[in-house]
Amino acid sequence: MTNTAQLIDHTLLAPDATAAQVEKLCAEAREHEFFSVCVSPNRVALAAETLSGSAVKVCTVVGFPSGVHTTTTKAFETENAVANGADEIDMVINIGAAKDADWQLVEDDIRGVVQASDEALVKVILETCLLTDDEIVAACRAAQNAGADFVKTSTGFSTGGATTHAVRLMRETVGPDMGVKASGGVRTAQALHEMVDAGANRIGASAGAALLGEEN
Repeated sequence: MTNTAQLIDHTLLAPDATAAQVEKLCAEAREHEFFSVCVSPNRVALAAETLSGSAVKVCTVVGFPSGVHTTTTKAFETENAVANGADEIDMVINIGAAKDADWQLVEDDIRGVVQASDEALVKVILETCLLTDDEIVAACRAAQNAGADFVKTSTGFSTGGATTHAVRLMRETVGPDMGVKASGGVRTAQALHEMVDAGANRIGASAGAALLGEEN
């Protein structure tokens, strides 16, 4: 169970999430030994305080969910999140620039977050449901060039979530040394293991406890 739990970023990004719900998320993460909790930027300090003394990391999102924020804004969000206790940053790429094939802008936008992240790990959300296969490959390369640690499929707030096809393509593109996170719609243990088999080494899921329950 612990090995599967360590794949999971236990996630609560609903805009109406209450402090009590975030505290419950953190308690579940402690109990099940999830790798991290992923919460909205305004809940980072609460999560960091609640999880103090545990091994569970605090992850948050930047440029979320649209990716249309300026690089300066994303960098400030990142610095603020790290100051509030975030260990990991999941940032959304400039999707419009990707559709324009302006890969230098995409790369520079990611680099701005990487440079602002101090020692926090950076995952780059591609929003694969909006990209062609060629665009997914190019976005992965931009993330690599910018020094990010992971590429990630989805925000969970667009037209689709993670697919095994996208995960497999991302893994093939980035090779063995960069992380791949599958997120959005991973609601069963079977789906989780399909994503891992396709190449994911982190799973974003709001139903983390239920996923583990299916395995018992």
